[in-house]
Amino acid sequence: MFRKRKSIGVGNRMENSTGKAPNTPITLEVLRERVDNMEDAEIIEHQTHNDSTIILVYIRTLIDKARLNESVIQPLRSCGNENLSECISASKITEILMVEEAEKQLMLGAILIFDTDENQWCSVNLKDPLGRGIETSETETILYGAKDSFTENLEQNIALIRRRLPITTLKTEKFTVGSLTETNVVLMYIEGLTNPHFYTIAREKIKNINYDQILDSSQLAAFIEDHKHSVFPQFQQTDRPDVCAYSLGVGKVTILVDNTPFALNAPINFFHLFQSPEDYINRWIVASFLRIIRYLSFMLSLLMIPLYVALTTHHYQMIPLQILFVLVETRGQLPLTPFWESLIMLVTLEVIKEASLRMPTKSGQTLGVIGGIVVGQAAVEAGFASQVLIVLVGISAIASFLVPNYLMTKATTLIQFMLLILASFLGVMGIFMGIIILFVHLNALTSLKQPYFTPVTPFYGKDWLDLFIRGPLHWMKTRPEALHPLQKWRYSRRR
Repeated sequence: MFRKRKSIGVGNRMENSTGKAPNTPITLEVLRERVDNMEDAEIIEHQTHNDSTIILVYIRTLIDKARLNESVIQPLRSCGNENLSECISASKITEILMVEEAEKQLMLGAILIFDTDENQWCSVNLKDPLGRGIETSETETILYGAKDSFTENLEQNIALIRRRLPITTLKTEKFTVGSLTETNVVLMYIEGLTNPHFYTIAREKIKNINYDQILDSSQLAAFIEDHKHSVFPQFQQTDRPDVCAYSLGVGKVTILVDNTPFALNAPINFFHLFQSPEDYINRWIVASFLRIIRYLSFMLSLLMIPLYVALTTHHYQMIPLQILFVLVETRGQLPLTPFWESLIMLVTLEVIKEASLRMPTKSGQTLGVIGGIVVGQAAVEAGFASQVLIVLVGISAIASFLVPNYLMTKATTLIQFMLLILASFLGVMGIFMGIIILFVHLNALTSLKQPYFTPVTPFYGKDWLDLFIRGPLHWMKTRPEALHPLQKWRYSRRR
């Protein structure tokens, strides 16, 4: 009655829809069909010094035109009886036999050369290195320390890490993912230091990606993370080469994606998301104080508004009398319950945040100031929110920005809404229930199969030196035990 549908992979569907037969011998006619209706495709003829005809095929927008003239056209014009590899000695030449390989090279920025006398095809890579220069990181700004950040150029990003780790044991493994985008992905690790378990898992996960478009490292992370429905990031996403170099040095793996200025570091734990590159630049006492402030700010942003709703709705007898008088005075004329009052203000705050991010930089700053002051004041005068709540929402919003990881900030917002709903129904008991659910969830998470809540559970005592505080560097003699590095000690053995 029902016809069973056959499952066809993405790559297979593309191949069948275009009707291309694989492994087709390359000819000029077949290649003309492949580049038909491509305005930037060029097929031109050149005569060599001995009147031989050479045909060049390339995509004008993908190649470096200066290198084309210097490395290919000028040598061909002066070429005598030599073959192609002898004429174009300055560039690496690869012989091409199949049209599929020619098509792939063409779209990667290579130029195809057809020697009509020898009936020989070959390719020369003349890819134009598009992209911007190395700039300062905008997502992880620090006062002291390195200012450079990753760009969209994959090889440049690898070079930025290699400059910090000039060792031959820093290995790179290249993959291609996405049947449409053909995106290059590079897995980096230090051989003899990183636990092989991590890069084996990462390698298998990347190989198993069967999706047509991988345009960003966030998309790649969505396919290789262990828990796809959790709000917590399971990879550290950073655009700083020094952060990647440090992560590699303690035994993690780094994944770079072409055309993306953000790298992925793994495995991570929950506490890594509160660490800043500046922690290792400041004096250890100052760095520890700032790290504790971040944890307190996280708790404030998470609990302040739910506690306000719980106390004013269910436990107003627990509020000190003087504060209760203030609350009664400010909320006396409000038509909304504390829950709806808080929910409306938090949603409004998120709208202002998102609008500020989508606007140009200067307009975004103006919008944030106007939104925060004018909308808040107008809400109080209109009788939609109390002055106490406006103050609490402001403190909560500022506290949320102290978490260095932006993805963690967004996760905090969702958890805050969840606790707000629980507080409106069950009061303080609901907040406790929410926190217990949160701890259970965190304890169940993993990052590259490593516990997400380590070194608390499982317990690794020595790792606590770089957990809630940042201990003195000379005390941190070993790499984190939770990462199981093959080289435990950071100190070199004395001779």
